[in-house]
Amino acid sequence: MNNETIWIGVGFLGQALFTGRFLVQWLQSERKGKSVIPMAFWYFSIGGGLTLLAYAIWRKDPVFILGQATGLFIYLRNLHLISRERKQNKSAEISTNPEQVSAIHR
Repeated sequence: MNNETIWIGVGFLGQALFTGRFLVQWLQSERKGKSVIPMAFWYFSIGGGLTLLAYAIWRKDPVFILGQATGLFIYLRNLHLISRERKQNKSAEISTNPEQVSAIHR
């Protein structure tokens, strides 16, 4: 197996991960009966984006590199925002639940 064949395989793997994110999103939305974006969507986006970025760098394609790098920034930012929101919700939940507040102070 030569180097080019391996990199084409990497490109297909990245594309499969990228496509997988939409399958995960669609299945979760069908289960919930409304449009939702599960956490797995962002992880598939990052996995596919990183893999496709590596492939784009190997291809030396500046348009593809810029597109994937920009996407990765957005996916990581979304995960950061989700994490921050979850921490805020957890803090709010604890501060409004007297049982949890007293358990923390024990």
